[in-house]
Amino acid sequence: MSNDVTSTDGGASTAPPTRRRRALWVAGVAGLTGVVGLAALGGVAARDDKPKSDQVSDAQPSTNRQTVSDDGGADKNGTKDDGGQDDEWSGGDWSGFDDHPGKDSKDGKDGKHDEKDRAKQVPCDSDKLIQAITFANNENGGVLELAKGCTYTLTRNQDGNGLPLITEHITLKGEHTTIGRDATADYFRILNVGAGGHLTLKGLSIRGGQTLQPSMTADPATVWAPYSAAVRSTVAKPPATAAPGTESAAAAAKPTATAAKPAAKPAAKPVAKPAAKATTKAAPAKATTKAAPAKATPTKAATTAKAATATAAKPVAAPAKPTGAGPAVTPLVEQPGFTDGAGVLVQPGGRAEILDSELLYNQAGGNGGGLANFGNTRLSKTTVAHNTAFFFGGGIFNAGVLQVDESKIKDNTGIIGGGGIANGAPRIFTEDVDGGAVWVYKSEVTDNETLGFGGGVLDVGGTTTLHQTTVSDNTAVLAGGGVAVADSQLTLKDATVVKNSTAGVGGGVAVAFDSVATIEDSRIKDNTAGFFGAGLYNDDSVTTLRDSEVVGNRAVGPFARGGGIFNTEGSEVTLHRTTVAHNFSTLPPGGIFNSLGGTVTLDDKSAVTANRPTNCFNVSDCFA
Repeated sequence: MSNDVTSTDGGASTAPPTRRRRALWVAGVAGLTGVVGLAALGGVAARDDKPKSDQVSDAQPSTNRQTVSDDGGADKNGTKDDGGQDDEWSGGDWSGFDDHPGKDSKDGKDGKHDEKDRAKQVPCDSDKLIQAITFANNENGGVLELAKGCTYTLTRNQDGNGLPLITEHITLKGEHTTIGRDATADYFRILNVGAGGHLTLKGLSIRGGQTLQPSMTADPATVWAPYSAAVRSTVAKPPATAAPGTESAAAAAKPTATAAKPAAKPAAKPVAKPAAKATTKAAPAKATTKAAPAKATPTKAATTAKAATATAAKPVAAPAKPTGAGPAVTPLVEQPGFTDGAGVLVQPGGRAEILDSELLYNQAGGNGGGLANFGNTRLSKTTVAHNTAFFFGGGIFNAGVLQVDESKIKDNTGIIGGGGIANGAPRIFTEDVDGGAVWVYKSEVTDNETLGFGGGVLDVGGTTTLHQTTVSDNTAVLAGGGVAVADSQLTLKDATVVKNSTAGVGGGVAVAFDSVATIEDSRIKDNTAGFFGAGLYNDDSVTTLRDSEVVGNRAVGPFARGGGIFNTEGSEVTLHRTTVAHNFSTLPPGGIFNSLGGTVTLDDKSAVTANRPTNCFNVSDCFA
């Protein structure tokens, strides 16, 4: 599925079935959306940041750079670039990925490429690079050694790609080497990995890819309105009779039976949701099982194996669904849109390994500014920075299997959601995208931003694990300054969520919409929210904290409460050997607010102490 209007094989755009979504997030976002239009970015999506040597890497190239263009010529005295890599990273290949993976050869040998024999040197000439990739595709792959310190500048494209579609096992190796799009060229992405393709990048900087901006604009409040009655009431004209869930934020903040949950759920959704989709992805555990009606919208045509290897197709109109037709067969995998992945796009059935590299200053008109992964991708010791996506995943968008280890995801912008990483996405026009599996290990997700949900990390309908990872200094206007998940499974293990902020709810972590979260040996500290749950906001979900800390968080708005933890009606929070201390909120309690009808359980080794103005509301075994 995709939020764009086309499929990669040029087939008609269709509206795939989507899982039933219920209203989530609370009235804490009421009143915020008046300033949430795209203009609030102040042009951030269209910014033209200039690379600086101290922005991403500490190391500098040891040789003078050469700058070449695919229209010929090389500048031997080209300016230096910041393609160096931080050298503080260390660690072996723990993931099971092979840095020199092979492919069965036709002559029946051991089935692995002999990298030394197959390596070809590519001079500092963009035309030569294009030619070398074309030959490698025709010769069952190969290893291409790019010129040291060279900038390969791309000025033209084919089917929206600056380099040929990767259909074989191809390795691009460089040393302080850059592949980038000329700033005056037409819009196109840099690299596209098709089904059956396997791309390995080593020591490269992928820069300046840019895909077309969407023909229709959307702002975060409009996109998230179907998920929140409070947001919907601020962007649409009120009906003649008041609908459920339009209470004011002030009334919602009162700890009463009807206002314990800041916004009641709407009686009906604007768009009907389909029955459960037949996919191969494991579904996260749910507290309850609920049926959903069929969705009367167009469906996506099944993608053939041949079409899957094609380049992203140009937009075409979606056909009308025949009247009375039953639900069509749903594809087993999500499909990218034409504007997804400005730096690198990995299609379903494709595979990529990005090692000791950089994805910088790319801008996607859809999802995934630096990388959009719909296949299987690993990033190791790689920096993803200063990228922008008009929809989701400013740095990275995932709908496949993604592994990030010993890497930095920083200073990215996802306008609608997921400033740093977005695993899946809600619908924008006619489609949504279910998240895949994301594992982030020994990495940093810092200084990313969004006008919507999930400043650092967003998960919609997927599974995300943050292991020995720091999520810090990220910003979301509506919810989830650090991490936001909906209809998902989240695991924080030995993770730190610190100094994130939101004007809405869940400054550190926002868990909502039938999600299951496990927070173990982790720290949620010094986060800020304008309404509820500066540390943790738990709505209609089940969250368990073990051996963790929720410390020093601040809910600072005029109706703010639950500086440490805010738990809504029907939700569950369980604390084992966990400390909730030194949190603050404007209204009591500063520690844990548990709505009437919610459940918060403390074991005898947990401590709720030194919170202001009080420790707890409606929490057994907690001294107020």
